[in-house]
Amino acid sequence: MFDSHCHLTFPGLHDQVLDVLDRAQSEGVRGAITVATGPDDVRRGLELAQRDPRVWCTSGVHPHQAQQEVDWDEIVAIANEPKCVAWGELGLDWHYPDPPREDQFACLHAHLDHIEAARDEGLEMPIVVHCRKSLPDLMEVFKQRSLPPDRYVFHCFTGTPDEARTILDFGSWISFTGVVTFPSAPEVAEAARLVPLDRVMVETDSPYLSPEPLRKVRPNEPAHVTWVAKFLAELHDMSYDEFESIVDANTERFFNITLP
Repeated sequence: MFDSHCHLTFPGLHDQVLDVLDRAQSEGVRGAITVATGPDDVRRGLELAQRDPRVWCTSGVHPHQAQQEVDWDEIVAIANEPKCVAWGELGLDWHYPDPPREDQFACLHAHLDHIEAARDEGLEMPIVVHCRKSLPDLMEVFKQRSLPPDRYVFHCFTGTPDEARTILDFGSWISFTGVVTFPSAPEVAEAARLVPLDRVMVETDSPYLSPEPLRKVRPNEPAHVTWVAKFLAELHDMSYDEFESIVDANTERFFNITLP
């Protein structure tokens, strides 16, 4: 099992990160990708990934950080490190009024400009997408770009079946968190039924979104990704072992990594 998206540098996890990783390993979770959200976070993620063979990292700027000053040379330099396996997370978030939409668009376009330039120079990595109440605008941006649709994964999917179809028709991947297990989110489970098994991944997005039956557990952590996988396995009428082997292979292929 593998947690394809967590935030091990965040408070609640970073101060006990070795224990967090040991607990995950004891539950069969052999590795995790700690996903960057901003200029400071990206450095901490790389440091952690370089220290522990169970951890990989990403390089990018979350839309909530769109107004921060970004050293794009550093973002690209970290992306070139061997333990960095993806760009992001990047995207658009219309849930809150801030940062303003124009700042989020500017940050996103700057990010994609640097990704395309790096790709032209031989650095080819997948892209972790943050999309919250912004799918039409985000898809319009991606369709204007030269990046292959199958290199995007829309993480923490919380949308409707129609939104899932839009992403799948574009050719991208979808990843599910504990939200898919919530009785209050039946539309997310319905959407999960639509996702082909060769384009699905699982994650915790910890320290947030603890899955059922651990909803009151704080913080969420990578060990709990097994509950997301168990739910999806049952949804697809499969054994846990069979589903686990599929999502492990998907993660390794998408991020070009080998699990320990």
